[in-house]
Amino acid sequence: MRVDGRPFRTIWSPEPGCVDIIDQTRLPHRFETRRLVTLQDAATAIADMQVRGAPLIGVTAAYGVALGLKRDASDATLHEICATLRATRPTAVNLQWALDRVKSHLTSLPPPRRLSAAWDLAALMADEDAAICEAIGDHGVSLIAEIARSKPGAPVNLLTHCNAGWLATVDWGTATAPIYKAHEAGIPVHVFVDETRPRNQGAALTAWELGHHGVPHTIVVDNAGGHLMQHGMVDLVIVGTDRTTADGDVCNKIGTYLKALAAHDNNVPFYVAAPSSSIDFRIRNGLGEIEIEKRGAHEVTHMTGETSDGGIETVRITPASSPVMNFAFDVTPARFVSGLVTERGIVVADAEALAAAFPERL
Repeated sequence: MRVDGRPFRTIWSPEPGCVDIIDQTRLPHRFETRRLVTLQDAATAIADMQVRGAPLIGVTAAYGVALGLKRDASDATLHEICATLRATRPTAVNLQWALDRVKSHLTSLPPPRRLSAAWDLAALMADEDAAICEAIGDHGVSLIAEIARSKPGAPVNLLTHCNAGWLATVDWGTATAPIYKAHEAGIPVHVFVDETRPRNQGAALTAWELGHHGVPHTIVVDNAGGHLMQHGMVDLVIVGTDRTTADGDVCNKIGTYLKALAAHDNNVPFYVAAPSSSIDFRIRNGLGEIEIEKRGAHEVTHMTGETSDGGIETVRITPASSPVMNFAFDVTPARFVSGLVTERGIVVADAEALAAAFPERL
């Protein structure tokens, strides 16, 4: 995608032995890149959310394995590397999926061949992710085009939650891919961007990337979504997913479930952009089987912003003595999902449809 006309991916290898990322903890106030040269660099980037979003986490982990193998490519070291990376984030299934894929491939090779093979596989996975997200856009744009035909000349109003844009993937994004496809096809769109507390990933990231790509948008507080839908101001809700079960339950950024409830009550279509790498066919019940990550209190008690003189400051916004509970995700039951937009088409959110779409995963 483009940043003020210049094409970027979120992760790339500028030269052998290192990986560059966009440091998303500095957005939207600073656009900075960071170089990863060690396993610990990659683990920190994932844990501290310098990279975030399920697909990008998976690709970063693949590159992290390659970085770790620079010192030793033995079975023991490979196992240790994967364990280190696996512990960084518990909820997004792409992390485990990526590590399982890389480990399976590398253990079939003799140690002297593993390092170069790891780099090749990580690069391949990055290209695959970009292609998958573009395919999601190609399928999902039909939803926007259909609404546009029903309101000639008027923009299609979409609502997003969190950041499922190109910053959450290698390129294109998941929930934003249909939006970018529509924008580039000349279909008028307007995006309501949930701020998405506590980390403000909508206000800080989705708004930033939409703005730099030229897509009309408006930031709204998280609790405004229901009001907008009640007043007919939202034509379509589209969100991403960190893990989707075999039965179609969707685990995504905390607050997604509330948007699904509001959409259901107001007859607004609620779609989930779901790359196959985020579908976990090992589990069926999202409420009972998905580990929900709890993050630190600081994300809730403090906010970071730009001061009038251009500085970056972090301030406390809560009483110092008040306890905090910070769940990072919630689960939307499949019955509230209008459909899953995958790289193989738009799929009903149920076990039969998912199994038919991805039989090789069973």
